[in-house]
Amino acid sequence: MSKPETPLLDQVATPADIRALEAGKLRQLADELRAEMISAVSVTGGHLGAGLGVVELTVALHYVFDTPADALIWDVGHQAYPHKILTGRRDRIRSLRQPGGLSGFTKRSESAFDPFGAAHSSTSISAALGFAIANKLKGDPGKAIAVIGDGAMSAGMAYEAMNNAEAAGNRLVVILNDNDMSIAPPVGGLSAYLARTVSSRPFLTLRDLAKRMARKLPRPLQDALEKTDEFARGMAMGGTLFEQLGFYYVGPVDGHNLDHLIPVLENVRDAEEGPILVHVVTKKGHGYGPAEASADKYHGVQKFDVVSGVQAKAPAGPPQYQNVFGDALVAEARNDPRICAITAAMPSGTGVDRFAKAFPERSFDVGIAEQHAVTFAAGLAAQGMRPFCAIYSTFLQRAYDQVVHDVAIQNLPVRFAIDRAGLVGADGATHAGSFDVTYLATLPNFVVMAPADESELVHMVHTAAAHDDGPIAFRYPRGQGTGVALPEVPERLAIGKGRIVREGKTVAILSLGTRLAEALAAAERLEAQGLSTTVADLRFAKPLDSALIRKLLATHEVAVTIEEGAVGGLGAHVLTLASDEGLIDGGLKLRTLRLPDTFQDHDKPEAQYHDARLDADAIVETVQTALRRNSVGIVGGFRA
Repeated sequence: MSKPETPLLDQVATPADIRALEAGKLRQLADELRAEMISAVSVTGGHLGAGLGVVELTVALHYVFDTPADALIWDVGHQAYPHKILTGRRDRIRSLRQPGGLSGFTKRSESAFDPFGAAHSSTSISAALGFAIANKLKGDPGKAIAVIGDGAMSAGMAYEAMNNAEAAGNRLVVILNDNDMSIAPPVGGLSAYLARTVSSRPFLTLRDLAKRMARKLPRPLQDALEKTDEFARGMAMGGTLFEQLGFYYVGPVDGHNLDHLIPVLENVRDAEEGPILVHVVTKKGHGYGPAEASADKYHGVQKFDVVSGVQAKAPAGPPQYQNVFGDALVAEARNDPRICAITAAMPSGTGVDRFAKAFPERSFDVGIAEQHAVTFAAGLAAQGMRPFCAIYSTFLQRAYDQVVHDVAIQNLPVRFAIDRAGLVGADGATHAGSFDVTYLATLPNFVVMAPADESELVHMVHTAAAHDDGPIAFRYPRGQGTGVALPEVPERLAIGKGRIVREGKTVAILSLGTRLAEALAAAERLEAQGLSTTVADLRFAKPLDSALIRKLLATHEVAVTIEEGAVGGLGAHVLTLASDEGLIDGGLKLRTLRLPDTFQDHDKPEAQYHDARLDADAIVETVQTALRRNSVGIVGGFRA
């Protein structure tokens, strides 16, 4: 018996090994790569459909281009799992999104084949343009290839980059991965032939010669010839918009047919014209039946059974915060026709999908366009509507100028529902909601709230709906709530007023958001040590409950603030209040617990919070240390 043939994937340690293969072997390599990715993600969970859709494209790009000398930049990066397998990380692919393992996105510190890190969308063309121009200025030969999905093309940043790309010339290639928009005519043999033809050297050379000849003609004839060329290719293949932005358009090409894809990419690689945009049509989940049949459910997955495709169910428990928000907003909108909801390509992630089912005419998914979402909401508010702008904390960062200029300065009552506040586990630093309290509470006119649990979230949705005196925001975490009963009738909270949830005399814990449970656990332990402890849920980072804070600081020996945000948030505002009013002059020991001044890697959320010192252990240790330091003459954190 002959020995079984060694799988091709076992022979590929780096892309250089792919380039050593015969072209006829690449189909087998792609099939093995797809199987390996399915097997790995079934164990780790993560993004599945997008990666399956670019298996052939990934193989072709590494086969045709000289990576990493040619910089391959994936937009967002959630489709880069096949890329990671082919670039020396196959032995770690089952550590994907696990503590200490591979990132779920591209990451510069992980591999030389990840030239640019990304987890937010629509950045790839700008970054690739930077690589291409840098190579041009330095005289280096490398090209830059940006792979951007059609969804990411809803963001203006992509067009801003394309509008400035002409100077890069043939050093810049953009691959438009069209897997959803259906902007292409049917892809088949004719379109593949046309794409190969118009990207070939003879055609480009002939076209360049025609251009040079046309320059000797009168200007009206030059313009007419250019329009004729553009119109003819536009009629055959589309792409007029990209031509207007200065790109030479090639496509559409079947992104799963290597016999079509590789010749086009080779022509593009060797072209002397540029920049070039290659329109590649793919299908999410391609090659795996369950993912093809339900692309939305297999975009991001839990662990699953490969044969059946059945995903492991999350343990039953309290509702997700995003769904509590969505249901609460629906309830408010039933009584108020002015309420509408806006999201930026995350309807299910924010709970706005529930609102959209109930009130489709008042629900707006604007695509990956956070800047537009915020100013759109501002326009609605200026015209008397009550808009709720539901955006992840990490994505709202992209619209900060609009928050300041279009909302805060004009004091418009836009309601910001800020999802994924705090640490987010497996998605890591790029998706952590670390900074929203800091960047919002510094703005005049803003109200900033954070619920301690899902019941408080319902109250805050109701409070925001009724608030017409300026912008108001409430932030809440990813995942399940605490299991408290939801209120049958929501309460309108007094703006800037907190609440005492536990009375004591010696230690005061001032909590903002869902760290309240850890604050209460710490209070139990401190009480067992003979330290009578007050726990306050401040509810508001802005405006502060100055009267409550003043009272707690004046009547307790130690005060600790705790929040799920970076420095500059609640703790900084409490310290400023205490300093302005001389509340630490009498020996008060005031400490602040907040996220560390680092970008934390992906891990289990509870491990992240432990590492950040935002749990009961850290609160108890902080109080004990403050009391010990007082005995050697340190007052309020400073030596007396």
